[in-house]
Amino acid sequence: MAAALSPDASRRYAFYAGVVTLGMTATVGGALAFQYVGGYIPCALCLLQRNPYYYSIPLGIAALLATALRLPSWVIRSLLAAIGMMMLVGAGMGVYHAGVEWGFWEGPATCATSAPGVSTNAGSLLDDLNAFHGPSCTEASLRVLGLSFAGWNVIASLILAAIAFAGARKKAV
Repeated sequence: MAAALSPDASRRYAFYAGVVTLGMTATVGGALAFQYVGGYIPCALCLLQRNPYYYSIPLGIAALLATALRLPSWVIRSLLAAIGMMMLVGAGMGVYHAGVEWGFWEGPATCATSAPGVSTNAGSLLDDLNAFHGPSCTEASLRVLGLSFAGWNVIASLILAAIAFAGARKKAV
């Protein structure tokens, strides 16, 4: 059995796991705030870009628990490496989506639709819900400093991947 972590090593791993988990939570929380508070309806690719965060946040929590329990360093390092890989996947998805928005390549056919008008007939509410499609993936709903949400996701994902990989590279001493 591998030796338990020293208190110093546990604190170092907890720092990286905490920062990356907090960063992922803030990033996806910001996306949800833009959606539910700001009224920006996400397209299909926007929703897909959230998946690496949804899968990685529990891994970050598991890494924090592993440091609290002083499990062997390989467990924590593996969790941080998995988070880093998921964030690279998220960055790749963001690059793809930004390329679709800039017209560098075609997006999926499911992104070419726009939301229909809302019917005033209450009897067709279920039909309206079934017919609803998010906005087109080819149009950025907002650009800040020239970057769309997809572009900012690339930056956030790369920073979070770097933090996770930096923690995964730390050897317990």
